[in-house]
Amino acid sequence: MQWKADWGLRLRMFVTMFLLTAVYLIFIGALSVYLGIGFTGIVLMFALFSGAQWFFSDKLTLWSMGAKEVSEDEYPELHGMVRRLSQQADVPTPKVAVVDSQVPNAFATGRSQKHSAVAVTTGLMRTLNREELEGVIAHELAHVKNRDVMVMTIASFLSTIAFLVVRFGFFFGGGRDRNNGGVFVAIAVSLVVWVISYLLIRALSRYREFAADRGAAVITGKPAALASALNSISGGMDRAPKEDMREQAEMNAFFIFPVSGGTITRLFSTHPSMERRIERLQQLEREMEAT
Repeated sequence: MQWKADWGLRLRMFVTMFLLTAVYLIFIGALSVYLGIGFTGIVLMFALFSGAQWFFSDKLTLWSMGAKEVSEDEYPELHGMVRRLSQQADVPTPKVAVVDSQVPNAFATGRSQKHSAVAVTTGLMRTLNREELEGVIAHELAHVKNRDVMVMTIASFLSTIAFLVVRFGFFFGGGRDRNNGGVFVAIAVSLVVWVISYLLIRALSRYREFAADRGAAVITGKPAALASALNSISGGMDRAPKEDMREQAEMNAFFIFPVSGGTITRLFSTHPSMERRIERLQQLEREMEAT
């Protein structure tokens, strides 16, 4: 199989980003009007913070997950695997990091293909065999090649701001003139913005996982290995300490396999179901065998 531009992914990215841009412009305009802050000032403030988040996204994600960048002397086999698969994917070799966690998982981060990192947990390396681990790393490299991390980081920034306004708005608004309903209107608008962007971002996230699975199959030529890895990871999740799983659930969008966060989390998951992903990988396997 040849690597092809995934026009389905590109279309969904375009439509989602267009809708998010419209929602966020309304959000910025509402904050400007109801909080009495100039529109230009709010735009500059958001641009400054989003620029900082974009520039430091790889470092922030690695730090928040407790991931440590490792040298080739420490993990020679892992480095060799990432380097070889990066060449097959035709992307610059990313930094390699390891998370000391019993939860078997992996993620990619970074603002561009040249400034990216791939991290795996110690639990993942203990759980998977070589071919399965290659499938997982190839999946993360497909995210890098598709620039998913950059897009999702930018897309989620103002959603996070809206959530913070909702969460802390009543606290900060309590000391203001209660006849001035501006703060409470801003909170209401922020709530609507957060809900809409929450749904749009998760819809995009689920599709990008399918695209990354396909990319991994193209890179390795072994869809069955990734399908087997997903099965193994799912079983490893059941055996992992619940404390580790609760701590990592907040980072689900970055992981190859989401940490269960309860019924609501599953309903609005960042990932398709394991069964659907494996079904598609099995279909790719049959397509490869037929060619």
